[in-house]
Amino acid sequence: MSDGMPEREADKALAGEYALGLLPPDEAAAFERRMASDPDLRALYADWAEDLAALTDAIDPVRPPARVWKATQASLFPKRRKGRGWLGVLCGALTASALALGLLVAVDFTQGPQRPAAPDYVAELAAEDRSLVVTAAYDAATGSLYVEREQGRAAEGRALELWLIAGDAAPVSLGLLPDEDRAGIVNVAPELRPRLAGASLAISDEPAGGSPTGAPTGDVLAVAQVTDT
Repeated sequence: MSDGMPEREADKALAGEYALGLLPPDEAAAFERRMASDPDLRALYADWAEDLAALTDAIDPVRPPARVWKATQASLFPKRRKGRGWLGVLCGALTASALALGLLVAVDFTQGPQRPAAPDYVAELAAEDRSLVVTAAYDAATGSLYVEREQGRAAEGRALELWLIAGDAAPVSLGLLPDEDRAGIVNVAPELRPRLAGASLAISDEPAGGSPTGAPTGDVLAVAQVTDT
């Protein structure tokens, strides 16, 4: 990068290097700190992330055979004690689209949510010691994902954030689980609905208010594949 490059062009190039996972860890951390307080820098990163995410638009999702899924899950999420760090494999280039696509969707916990009578997809996200258990049920007709926290809650001053992981795409936030209410409805954005088949849901431990970067930053507390009913 030239020292004589205009500041915006330099930041645009830097955002591209970050989106592609090319920055060393210390430079990536410095970029994230700047991005947290600089909306113009976030916009540059968003442009890169949207362009990179669009590269996979023409690829039809394919559900892997059970043996492939199990092997992949074992590789990405090796069994460890509660408090697993978010895997580097989901960072770098794979975090490129999470912030940009604007796919963070609202969670409505005010209407007395009811579990779908005949959900299209279900998942149970549970910590290894089952100190945290969250069930999910998706209704394709309405695009609504019912989530219920059956066991556990966020640590004091922290938040539980729900993520969608579809194939090689970056994790996308589906919102924060409520602190008090145990059940709620996630109104899944239309862009995300086709990605649910064969995808995974994960819960990470995040600062109060959720991830500051649009990508997971805390420990993975639970993860599960979305399955047909």
